[in-house]
Amino acid sequence: MNLKENIYVTDRDRTRLERLLSVSKKTKNVTDLEEELDRAISIPSEKIPATVVTMNSKVRFKDEITGEESEVTLVYPQEANIDENKVSILAPVGSALLGLSVGESIEWTMPTGKKRKFGIIAVLFQPEAAGHFNL
Repeated sequence: MNLKENIYVTDRDRTRLERLLSVSKKTKNVTDLEEELDRAISIPSEKIPATVVTMNSKVRFKDEITGEESEVTLVYPQEANIDENKVSILAPVGSALLGLSVGESIEWTMPTGKKRKFGIIAVLFQPEAAGHFNL
């Protein structure tokens, strides 16, 4: 994992994610997410910029190595559904996208050991920007 200097999470997302991680089996994905949260800057939900990927955000991103673009909604594990493009925060791509802003990218090591580089093209929906602070 190649760390971008600063990522941002809402106070509510941090609390919920820490609760989730406390009961999750310690896999590489869980450890990676814990590391991301450790370095994340917490911001009140009402103050998070609309360009930041938060939980339940719909985001368009690009794999900068393959050039492939994707749209996903970042969700908690119980809501994950690949047919609906809902990606779990515990999936490698989910952990990588959390806290990034439009125009930023991050290099992430996948479970296979292969490196991927994801860049945020757009945040198509962010709950906080829409006034939904409890999603």
